[in-house]
Amino acid sequence: MTTTKATRTTTPVGRLRALGRAELALLGRNRSAVVTALFVPLALPFSVRPAVDQMDLKGEGLSVGSVMLTAAIGFSLLFAVYSSLVSAFVARREELVLKRLRTGELGDPEILAGTALPSVCLGFVQSVLLTVACVVLLDAGSPAMPQLAVLGLLFGLFLAAALAALTASVTRTAESAQLTALPVLFASMLGSGIIIPLQLLPDWAADVCQFLPLSPAIRLIGGGWSGDLSGYDALGAVLTALAWTVLAVFAVRRWFRWEPRR
Repeated sequence: MTTTKATRTTTPVGRLRALGRAELALLGRNRSAVVTALFVPLALPFSVRPAVDQMDLKGEGLSVGSVMLTAAIGFSLLFAVYSSLVSAFVARREELVLKRLRTGELGDPEILAGTALPSVCLGFVQSVLLTVACVVLLDAGSPAMPQLAVLGLLFGLFLAAALAALTASVTRTAESAQLTALPVLFASMLGSGIIIPLQLLPDWAADVCQFLPLSPAIRLIGGGWSGDLSGYDALGAVLTALAWTVLAVFAVRRWFRWEPRR
C-alpha cells in the first residue's frame, strides 16, 4: 500500500489576506500611525471650512458641499494612505521584514500590495464615510457622474500607495518619514485641488498643477460629483492618471529599496 502526503498550497489571494492581517495588527500597535490615519483626515476638512466659505465658488459652478467632499477624500488619500504607508514601508524595510518576506513564496508585487492593503482599505472606507457625511451634513447632493468619481478614487488610492513606496525609497529611518513626506503632502494639498479647486487658480497655475500625480484623481472625483467635467476634460484626466500609474509602477519596480539604508 502506498501513502501520499498532502501538501498545502497557497493562493495569491490567501497570501495577500495573511500579509494584510499581519500588517493591520502592526498598524494598530503604532499609536502615531493610528492617529494620522484615522483622526487627521476627519479633522482637517473642518479646519479648512472657513477658507472654503470665503471662496467665490458660485462663479465656477461649485458648492461648499462638493468642495468639502473633495477636500475630505483628498485628505484621506494623503494621510490614511500615503503618509501612513511611507512610515510602514520604511519601518518594515529597516526591521528586515521585507527582506525576509522575499525569501519565501511571496513575489515582490504581493509583498508591496499586502503591506499597503490595510491602509488602502482604510482610505477607501474612510472616503465613503466622509462622502456620506458631506452629503448629509453639507448638502453635497448626489454625484452627477458617479462612474468618474469612483474611477478617480481608485486612481487616487493606487497612486497614493505608489507615491508612498517611492518616498520610502529615499527615506533613511522611520523617524524621518514624516519629513520626507512633507513635499508631496504640501504640493498635493495646495496644487492638486484638495484645498483650493483648480478652477479658482490662475490659468497658468492650473495648467501646471493639473499634471501633479494626484490632480487627475481629484479632478475626476470633484468633476464626477458636480457634473462640470466635459467629456474632453474627463478623458484628459483619465489619460493623465493612467500615465502616472504606468510611471509609478515602473519607478517602484526600478527604485524601491528592499535593503536597509545605512
